[in-house]
Amino acid sequence: MEILIECPVCKAQTFENFIKCKDFTVSQELFQIVNCTACGFKFTNPRPGPLEIGKYYESSDYISHSNSSKGIINKIYQVVRKRAINGKIHLINSEVGKSEKSILDIGCGTGEFLAACKSQGWKTKGIEPNDSARSQGINNFGLDVQKEEVLASLTERFEIISMWHVLEHVHLLRTRVKQLYSLLNDRGKAIIAVPNYTSADAEMYKEHWAAYDVPRHLYHFSPDLIKRLFKEEGLTHIKSLPMVYDSFYVSMLSEKYKSGSNNFFSAFRNGFMSNQKAGNNPERYSSVIYIFQKD
Repeated sequence: MEILIECPVCKAQTFENFIKCKDFTVSQELFQIVNCTACGFKFTNPRPGPLEIGKYYESSDYISHSNSSKGIINKIYQVVRKRAINGKIHLINSEVGKSEKSILDIGCGTGEFLAACKSQGWKTKGIEPNDSARSQGINNFGLDVQKEEVLASLTERFEIISMWHVLEHVHLLRTRVKQLYSLLNDRGKAIIAVPNYTSADAEMYKEHWAAYDVPRHLYHFSPDLIKRLFKEEGLTHIKSLPMVYDSFYVSMLSEKYKSGSNNFFSAFRNGFMSNQKAGNNPERYSSVIYIFQKD
């Protein structure tokens, strides 16, 4: 395990315990999430280092790598994902001109989103550290998907760089944001989706909230602090958008973690209530899409 001695956002060195959560997916181990007393940023600490984190992804339940349809929750995820991909395509098409359609998807998983982009005329490239998921993207869709190490040597520039529920997994957080800046064209846009621990469903489920997902989720973002981090690296926040379906999926997993069984009625009710409480504020939803533009 590695221990961070500095806050990844403000570099302060004083932390307090925030919440302790269980890895319900793989190891059943307990992990501490700490709070920076200077800026309020929350992160998993201690955490597995880059060389040991891989074993915490080795589960058929980790759907972004396995693409599994096993079990009712994964079946629901597959159905909702198809609808969500259509929404993502609409979003990226609305953010660029018709002749400027180049996208880098970091953490592209098994490639369904990038394949949809390709079918819409986008020039695509993917980055995926997991060997199995990367192979599926290449073999199933003929995509250009590279290992994570390639990021540091890329010379291409992109109009859009997307990270859908990926930034919270990256060990070198500020380094990654710097890479986004350097890989974007002038006025290019980074589209970043992350869980939101200030949402109502996070407050309901507390240590059972599935989107804490320790130790795979190394960071736990609030709207203010993710915007601060990107601003400091030259990427200005343009808008935030809600991920409406996430509260339902996260609530289904959270109910399972809390009670040991699938309580779909409670999960649907709590997901619905979370969205209702968020109302017209996209930064109160279970997950938030942030769009940043290169200055």
